[in-house]
Amino acid sequence: MDKDTTMPAHLYRNAQIFTSGQRTRAESLVVVGDRLAYVGDEATAARVAGPDALIHDLDGATVLPGFVDGHAHVIGTGEAAAQIDLWGANTVEEIQRRIRTWAQENPDAPRLLATGWKHGDIPGGLPDRGMLDAVVADRPVYAQAYDFHSIWLNSAALTEVGIDDTTASPPGGTIHRDERGAATGLVDETAMHHLVWPVLDTFVGDSDRDEALAVALAAYAGSGIVGSTEMALGEDDYEAMRRADAKGALTARIAAFWRVQPTGDEGANLAQVERAAELAAHRSTPFLRVTGIKVMVDGTVDGCTASLGKPYANGTNADPIWSLDELAPVVAAADAAGLQVAMHAIGDEAIRVAIGAVEHAVALNGPKERRHRIEHLEVVDPADIDRLAALGITASMQPVHADPAIQENWRRVLGDERVDRGFPWPEMTEAGATLVLGTDSPTSPHAPLPNMFVAATRRSALDPSLPANIAHYALPLADAIVHATRDAAWASRSEHLHGHLAEGLYADFIVLDRDIFARPLEELLDTRVLRTVVGGRVVHQAQPEVNR
Repeated sequence: MDKDTTMPAHLYRNAQIFTSGQRTRAESLVVVGDRLAYVGDEATAARVAGPDALIHDLDGATVLPGFVDGHAHVIGTGEAAAQIDLWGANTVEEIQRRIRTWAQENPDAPRLLATGWKHGDIPGGLPDRGMLDAVVADRPVYAQAYDFHSIWLNSAALTEVGIDDTTASPPGGTIHRDERGAATGLVDETAMHHLVWPVLDTFVGDSDRDEALAVALAAYAGSGIVGSTEMALGEDDYEAMRRADAKGALTARIAAFWRVQPTGDEGANLAQVERAAELAAHRSTPFLRVTGIKVMVDGTVDGCTASLGKPYANGTNADPIWSLDELAPVVAAADAAGLQVAMHAIGDEAIRVAIGAVEHAVALNGPKERRHRIEHLEVVDPADIDRLAALGITASMQPVHADPAIQENWRRVLGDERVDRGFPWPEMTEAGATLVLGTDSPTSPHAPLPNMFVAATRRSALDPSLPANIAHYALPLADAIVHATRDAAWASRSEHLHGHLAEGLYADFIVLDRDIFARPLEELLDTRVLRTVVGGRVVHQAQPEVNR
């Protein structure tokens, strides 16, 4: 890269730099404008920077590439931060207490929005509207499950969205009913997408989305995230991101996958692919671009909506949201248009559908560069790992979903040997697949360093006293960081922007308050991000602790 002599160089020296690149270690880096001009030894860096460089002495601190969240919902992360927090409630009584308290403190709020309850918090895993009516009956209450695949409504909320005892469940979703046929208030998957979320969207304006995006970006900067892979982009959120980008307010680079919903009509499905292709071709900037489409092939294990090869412990099962016949034309069209395809597939049967759709696209469209992905891969057959690796499919997985603190219900509803192969991250790389790590926030906390703790230990970031969840699936810390930086950038075609530290890439990096490679892994839970730099600009600055 030619050095721009019109602006001073910034020399970051006296550091322990982990690059996530082929040359993993360096001592100094040089930033000119928004790019890295050199990453390597200190003497060469000083010569490259020149005598007029601005010196940043990092006092031996550790520098990493900024984290790139491999799977997230950016504006949703900001929205969830303003809702009633049900994480860790663990019982119906505690859920009720938190909702009651918020309602008393906010008497003028027209409705109550909550998030974070787990199916295991509810006896039998099936909440009922009466449990919410008991604490708030005069206003609608919407309580989103932690996995964002189910939502729990009180009677007033059911009335507000127009769900009654005669409302039909759409394909791929369920309006749960009691033995009398009455709606219980639990709505999941496509029933939530089509019947509940659109109503909630009418209560949200542009200013609300702009504020939620700002909240998420501030949280990202403070925790060391310089890029995010948006996994369910729609028109309204996209416009909020474009507004922020136009003002120079985006402080994390967003590679987005456009949400394609099943309609039952192939033409309507393909029209959604065409919209994604249009946005990908014409509206890309260094901070915002559409790179592909996202489809939901199944649901979740906790809600018993993931599609499995054999039933759950209670004898039930779930069909895929998309059949292979429905999904294959969508994947083939996206593949032909040069789009990436990201497919949410948690259960082994859904994973087979996703792999089959990619096989169809390869057979139809022939050899070409393609970077399709499967998201989550929680219950997967070893033979299918080999198949996806041979097809070049990226395994996009989230360590925080394997946190032992949220595993009890997951293990209980499977109830057999499948629990001993849950979340098999190393098996992906051993088979030759690229492994990408993310958080899926707001379904889980967004902070990357606790995520790295779970990845490197299989222990809980929420309750570190718990035993590890299948300890032999833990990853070496350095490998986990590469999967959450360089590989995450590559998997969304962002490797020319950032993800590792090398000349010519954007100067996107973070400075930590300790050497995480030399300290016990438990210290990842306490490590602070002292500085976050995006495109050479400091977007977060904190004071270092006295005793590092």
